[in-house]
Amino acid sequence: MTTNAYLSFLAIGVALVLIDGQVIYRSGRRYLENSYGDPAAGASMTRLVTVLFHLATLGVLALISTIDMGGSDLPGVVGRLGVLLLILALAHAITLGILARIRGEQEVEAVVQRGGRRAAVPEQHAPTVTPVPGQDGRYPDVSPSLENRSPYSAQ
Repeated sequence: MTTNAYLSFLAIGVALVLIDGQVIYRSGRRYLENSYGDPAAGASMTRLVTVLFHLATLGVLALISTIDMGGSDLPGVVGRLGVLLLILALAHAITLGILARIRGEQEVEAVVQRGGRRAAVPEQHAPTVTPVPGQDGRYPDVSPSLENRSPYSAQ
């Protein structure tokens, strides 16, 4: 591969990595800001994950650029770009998984700090069932038997 083809591959590859990294950073920042109470903390975590993405994918780009894919200049560059795009897709998916895991951990932490989940009991205006004579409240514990019209017995 000639120097021009090599530099073209590196320029296109770096541009793809930077564009994908910016997409991850911008969408990830908004994604994590909703789970963190502090927007600055969400932006900080997103920045750390994005830096990891950039370092890993630029390292892979450098490694791909040294692999001989045969052929003349154009097929070699296209082949390398195809491999780079597949690896970028994989790195993008892994990064999204990391962001989702961070958000999930933050949501669990927020629930624990609030004191656990509280089941919301919808307000009801009328009884759900008609209480049996002798049973108090809206929610009777046992349904009456059909034979005796009384709660279940051992008979």
